Amino acid sequence: MLRHLIFTAIAVCLVSTTLSAQSREPLSDYVLAEFGAPPMIPDGPLERSVTEALEELLTIAVGQSDWRPRNRAAFDIVAQTHDPRLVWIIADMQRFAWRPEFRAILTRTAETILDRSFDSGRQREEIINMMMAWDMPAYPGYLAHKRRVFINYVPGWENIFVEGDIAWQLVDWGGVNIDARPYDTTDDVCHCIPAADNPQVSTAAEASWLKDTDIVFGIVVNGNARAYPRRIMEVREMVNDTLGGRDLGIPYCTLCGAAQAYFTDRLPAGVDRPILRTSGLLIRSNKVMYDIETHSVFDTFLGTAVTGPLADIGLHLDQATVVTAQWGTWRAAHPNTTVLVEALALGRDFNLRETRDANGPIFPVGDVDPRLPVHEDVIGAITASGASVAFPRATAIAALAAGQEVTFENVRLELSRGGLRAVGANGEDLGSHQAFWFAWSQFYPETALWGG
Repeated sequence: MLRHLIFTAIAVCLVSTTLSAQSREPLSDYVLAEFGAPPMIPDGPLERSVTEALEELLTIAVGQSDWRPRNRAAFDIVAQTHDPRLVWIIADMQRFAWRPEFRAILTRTAETILDRSFDSGRQREEIINMMMAWDMPAYPGYLAHKRRVFINYVPGWENIFVEGDIAWQLVDWGGVNIDARPYDTTDDVCHCIPAADNPQVSTAAEASWLKDTDIVFGIVVNGNARAYPRRIMEVREMVNDTLGGRDLGIPYCTLCGAAQAYFTDRLPAGVDRPILRTSGLLIRSNKVMYDIETHSVFDTFLGTAVTGPLADIGLHLDQATVVTAQWGTWRAAHPNTTVLVEALALGRDFNLRETRDANGPIFPVGDVDPRLPVHEDVIGAITASGASVAFPRATAIAALAAGQEVTFENVRLELSRGGLRAVGANGEDLGSHQAFWFAWSQFYPETALWGG
């Protein structure tokens, strides 16, 4: 299934016959109940007439020129294919369509292909959620078309949209520019989500601007503790830091409620430290990060390089545990902790966690495993056998407070500085972190659920 950013490329047979959706991996009952059965999916390249019609539509999309009656034939050719794979590029063109009449005819074309009507006012999001839920593949040559649309509007993506182990049809624009600033120049203003390199820190006593109830993301490396206030991480979303003698890349995805910490040192010989930045792109409402040195794209949730030179060598970054806790509790547990300075918040005080995402993900995520609400906080970990497991945070805390054990295979959850962390059978750190359920379950679709 195309749930992972990393996936085995779908083999495309150059034939003109059609492949029934029923011959693919069966969809879950809850997907069928919410989205219905997918249409027949052609298996093979596009016919020449369809390619020529798409070229006409792409010319309109890139130039933002008016579509005219003479273009109607091109729309009709695309619509009458009833090839659902074409809906991906239609959705891409919709993302940047500022002419209402062009956006409207794109929507009508998608509705004809899918034989569905979308009337909510968020037609594009509905369409993409359905396509994601159906695990709809892209057609041969799709990436070149998508790249043409996207790099026309956001400079800096030229080296991002390349072949790799990534389902490009699932990638969308988050509405911000790429952060392409060189390493350690993050004091420079950018029209992007501004990462912070080698951030200035203070002692806990000097951090009088933080309230005890403020949320921080705490990391301990080789006995050295540091707090990354959520207020700062909501502005920066990426930090390249050094703690306890180890280099770290620390992404925070506001959309999926996950702060993670990756070790970016002790790499194979000849491989320089990757400097992580925000690309401005999303996949299933999770940020897509990349290395500014090699332009290699990473799966932010898994820490695996999926394009570029770092993907070619199969680079996977190990994780350090991130504990989500209140500042007062973290400070009491780590009186010698350092903390990022207030100036890094750039004078902003967002509360995206409790406001922007209050009514569910604002970007398409496809189907969501119904075992938990989409925004339930879970602690995720990987067992010694390689299985993934999610622990509902509130339930796990209540169980531990009552003196019960919270375990799954070799994984044991323990209270840690006001938060939770996962340890192994011998107490070793397992690199766990907190995330919304929809995010964890999307990237680990076979995850076990403790207590569920």
